[in-house]
Amino acid sequence: MKNFIIFGPPGAGKGSQCIILSKRYNFKHISTGDILREEVKRESELGLKAKNLMDKGELVSDALIIAIIERVLVNSNGVAGFLYDGFPRTVKQSEALEALLIKLGQKIDAVISLQTDEDVIIQRIQGRAAIEGREDDARTDVVKKRLEVYREQTHPLIEIYKKKGIYHPINGNLTIEQNFAEICEFIDQQ
Repeated sequence: MKNFIIFGPPGAGKGSQCIILSKRYNFKHISTGDILREEVKRESELGLKAKNLMDKGELVSDALIIAIIERVLVNSNGVAGFLYDGFPRTVKQSEALEALLIKLGQKIDAVISLQTDEDVIIQRIQGRAAIEGREDDARTDVVKKRLEVYREQTHPLIEIYKKKGIYHPINGNLTIEQNFAEICEFIDQQ
């Protein structure tokens, strides 16, 4: 079972890559936001706990997110592996994911990092805002704040993954097709 983290700042193209990679390789695309919404919709025990927190405007705890991810991993039959889209976001989440995978007899095979320039990110997110009508994505100040949070909370993971020898950077400024080809070339060698 392969486990790849698709890593990078907001707007780097993680979700787009996960969608097409999951089809090509029969990987399960794990987006914590999507999973939380699905658990809430299913009204599972974990989903109800998450909904209770979200209804109060509180963040879903790392422990609850890891429990939901564990449920997905254990119940995903017939897949060749998993793509983690934008998760983990913090050192604590990274440690929890690693512990979960060890418990399940698995490991993180690689962190594929879409290194993308800030001006490209802003352009992409604002383009997405125009298509999807998301006002928060249209505001440059909001996008820059998200990037600041990424630099503070998520960027430190790069050094951790480099030390483990599983960090693989690619140029995220390229087109979706170019990034897809480069990621596929890397995965095919694993």
